[in-house]
Amino acid sequence: MLRLYSSSAESICKKRWDFVAESGARTVLDFGSGCGFFKAFAPEGVEVDTFDIMPVPQTGITREKYDLVTFWDVLEHIPNLMDLEETFAKTKWVGITVPIKPENVAWESYRHFKPGEHIHHFQKDYLSAVMRLFGFELVKDGNPECPPREMIGSFLYMRAAK
Repeated sequence: MLRLYSSSAESICKKRWDFVAESGARTVLDFGSGCGFFKAFAPEGVEVDTFDIMPVPQTGITREKYDLVTFWDVLEHIPNLMDLEETFAKTKWVGITVPIKPENVAWESYRHFKPGEHIHHFQKDYLSAVMRLFGFELVKDGNPECPPREMIGSFLYMRAAK
């Protein structure tokens, strides 16, 4: 897949790295990594482990702790988000991109309403409530990937102080 490199993949990955830069991450787990583009475009000195359920080359989860765990276009596909509790416990920072349904868009015309593929349909407040269950607070959100992607939100969460 990496041989099928595209300039859009590079552009999106660079936007993602810029978005999570304030985490200062040196060790990253890209959960749901697909073919590994995020790792391929990692800044120098950042070590990225990759994990995916697809049969693609990956490192797997090799560390007990990571500075940052990313879920790029992943959470909407996971049936039980509580299955991620152990993964969330491994990090201080979490980077996420998910489709975000605008308030003024009807479900039947929402381009990311894909029953059977997208199990969860997020709005910002719902995602933040889920992340609070795991002990994280929203640090930053935005839409740096739009365009070219539409209705995709990016979120950076940090473990809340106890």
